[in-house]
Amino acid sequence: MLAGPVENLPKSIEDLLGRDLAARLDRLDLLSRKMLAGKLPGERRSKRRGRSVEFDDFRDYVPGDDLRHIDWNVLARLDKLFIKIFREEEDLALHVIVDASASMNAGSPNKLIYAHQLAMALAYVGVVKQNRVSVATFGAVATSGQSPGSAGLRQLAPVRGRSGVHRVASFLLQSLDDAQRAAQAGNLPGVKDSPDISKALRTFARTRRGKGIAVVISDFLTPTGDASVLTPGLNAIALTEAGGFDSYALQTLSRDELDPRPLSSRGLIGDLRLTDVETGRAAEISISPALIAKYQARLDQYVAAVRQNCRARGIGHFLVATDTPIDQLVVSSLRRGGMLR
Repeated sequence: MLAGPVENLPKSIEDLLGRDLAARLDRLDLLSRKMLAGKLPGERRSKRRGRSVEFDDFRDYVPGDDLRHIDWNVLARLDKLFIKIFREEEDLALHVIVDASASMNAGSPNKLIYAHQLAMALAYVGVVKQNRVSVATFGAVATSGQSPGSAGLRQLAPVRGRSGVHRVASFLLQSLDDAQRAAQAGNLPGVKDSPDISKALRTFARTRRGKGIAVVISDFLTPTGDASVLTPGLNAIALTEAGGFDSYALQTLSRDELDPRPLSSRGLIGDLRLTDVETGRAAEISISPALIAKYQARLDQYVAAVRQNCRARGIGHFLVATDTPIDQLVVSSLRRGGMLR
């Protein structure tokens, strides 16, 4: 069973990010679980204390402190030296990586479209709060414009400020157009050249410098069904607290994938020949209620393995069904999960 052309493809920024959602997102900001140093002044309040104009607290003077930060009024009243501490404001780098491989072009609502809309929402939160935001996609069949071993990784240079919203939208809309052309052509990459999420994440990590938040939006499905093959890629985006990213994995699956039982009424029953859209491999199977139950048990095990693989590396894992409204996911779930505030 091959995925066909993407239906109801977004054509504008309004299709990716409605005005009502944008208004709700204006109230949010990114939140790091680690102390991450930014490069430019921004609107995000840092966990670090520095020398900005916003007063935060006092501490005792110690030899070597800058005398310009002594509070002379306190000295006059208490005859004791105190240093004024200020809250440092800094920008935060956000990296959003979107899986655009063939397996994402499935489900209702479509995983590919949902992932791009979610990426747009997260990028919007970042840029309007004056944080540096970069967006990347991976998994498309390699073209002549991509370097060997890139795993189809395409990246938008970092943007900052509201003017960057349209650049992000244009990049994501182009990614969807590319996926549409690939689906219409019906090109399969072949078993040896099937998209490698782990390779893509390693390639991405090599291009990043410094620290920041990395969000990977993918179904995290592998050709072998073995979650351990994700390990090198997850290691790459996690790295260490001293030099890595505050990372999140948003495992995006359609409701039909999570519960395929309703599909039986639409023809997914009996003897069928199924073709893997990423490897081209075919399998003839007899679909029955017992087989569907076995599939669901196996999927639960796989998702649990991906979650454990992420958590062992300090990566936040969220299982996201594509029928979850994006505003509900972003404003509620991701906020409670510590990614946003």
